[in-house]
Amino acid sequence: MSLSLTDPMKKTLVGITVVGKDKEGIVASFTNFVFEKKGNLEKVNQNVIKGLFGMYLEASFTKKIDITKFDSDLQKLAKKLKMEVSSHHETNSQKNIAILVTKEPHCLDVFLRDNKKKDLKGKISVIIGTEKTLSSKVKSLRIPFAVIDERNQEKAEAKILQVCKKHDIDLIVLARYMRILSPNFVWRFPNRIINIHPSLLPAFPGALAYEQAYERGTKIIGVTAHYVTENLDQGPIIFQDSFKVSPDDTLQSIKRSGQKLEANTLLRAAKMHLANKLDVRWRKVHTKSK
Repeated sequence: MSLSLTDPMKKTLVGITVVGKDKEGIVASFTNFVFEKKGNLEKVNQNVIKGLFGMYLEASFTKKIDITKFDSDLQKLAKKLKMEVSSHHETNSQKNIAILVTKEPHCLDVFLRDNKKKDLKGKISVIIGTEKTLSSKVKSLRIPFAVIDERNQEKAEAKILQVCKKHDIDLIVLARYMRILSPNFVWRFPNRIINIHPSLLPAFPGALAYEQAYERGTKIIGVTAHYVTENLDQGPIIFQDSFKVSPDDTLQSIKRSGQKLEANTLLRAAKMHLANKLDVRWRKVHTKSK
């Protein structure tokens, strides 16, 4: 049985990710594939890091396309070129969400609350933790909790990819996930991984952001929800929020205030993404008018 997208009044967008060993002819092969399928290229982003090639194509189609045949032909080309390729169609109105966590619960809590209230335009399909600390929070909610405690990040990411593929994940939310994702992973989910960072980026990137801000005597401290790219804490910014620091504030009181903002700002960014209200152009996030 084949599945087709058939809205004559609206163009259909298909995202294609290509990852593998850098070689000649990759860009031409996949752009020609889109043209042969009567598609129009909307976006093309590519990068090479240490011999690893990554590319994201976004193509639009104004006529009906057979998704099953499209994906089958795409995989034939991928096999021929020895590249790992996937396509993303988002044919379902309800998107599947994977939440990655470590041990801090505040961001996960707000997602579980809104998921229970059915306030998310998506379904939390799986929670992936580097340890089982937070697994008890979802035990009664019938949400799978996968513990991936592999210390080798390459092996850990391979297991995360398997879980995401199993649950057909559309969006990955990093709810204080305390590991750095590699380009090999990030390139497979372009503008589909959202992180929350405890500072007003680009200030204080990296670890211990609250400590950095406190030690510098910052008068305003904030948080940033952003899409994840291969460059640490440099992805397109979705939302930011902040609070004033009083002379009586301690590092602990600053962290408590910041954590409330982290949770709400991350949730707000995810909701906007799930509602298809965000568009990334030239490394900037724009809110769609409709």
